[in-house]
Amino acid sequence: MDAIAKLRTDLAALFRIAARLDWPEAVANHCSVAPSADGRHFLINPRWRYFGSLHASDLLLLDARAPPESLPPDLDLTAWAIHGTIHAHLPQARCILHVHAPYATALSCLADREIKPIDQTSARFYRRIAIDTQYGGMADNAAEGMRLTRALGDKQALMLGNHGVLVVGDSIAQAFDALYHLERACRTLLLAYSSGQPLSLLSPEIAEKTARSWEDGGEFARAHFEQMKRLLEADGVRYAD
Repeated sequence: MDAIAKLRTDLAALFRIAARLDWPEAVANHCSVAPSADGRHFLINPRWRYFGSLHASDLLLLDARAPPESLPPDLDLTAWAIHGTIHAHLPQARCILHVHAPYATALSCLADREIKPIDQTSARFYRRIAIDTQYGGMADNAAEGMRLTRALGDKQALMLGNHGVLVVGDSIAQAFDALYHLERACRTLLLAYSSGQPLSLLSPEIAEKTARSWEDGGEFARAHFEQMKRLLEADGVRYAD
């Protein structure tokens, strides 16, 4: 299997797993991965297809430098505006996951959208998330895509105020694992908020120490993603064709 075929298969698996975890909203949201280090070419899901129905062969292979008039008709404008722009300008963001996961989206709708370091999972994101507060409607144009690209900068995630979340990674496995734990962190934080009791925050020193402990070069993420793929295979889910 060549490199692009492998990425197609893994991205298709990611879509199936994300559907099981209730991350997408209807037939919206997009996930992409760049086979090349320069980010010029990338795979992404076509417009208006449910994550849980996608196969490797369904994914579009796009050129981030292509003129808009040459794009395929089954590409969503918001996918091109966000993913095309980020891949073109931040090639280190090899994989980009944009979803409306319930707890992350709920947190994005609060006045305070920061993921507070209250346990080891939430501490993973300490000072590592950018927060956008300028939601202005559907991100369906290049200017909005560029604004979000600048907002993300060198962070691993962007909390999209009143919208959802965007996570990037060096690989599909790393981006998936980061999004999985970000959604868990948001869930824990919102449950803690719902108690009405004051939060017990970790100190900056402990929060930073804990965040660095998560940075193992992607070994944990690879194991996590492989185990999730095995669950699909055990259930007889066909996604690689």
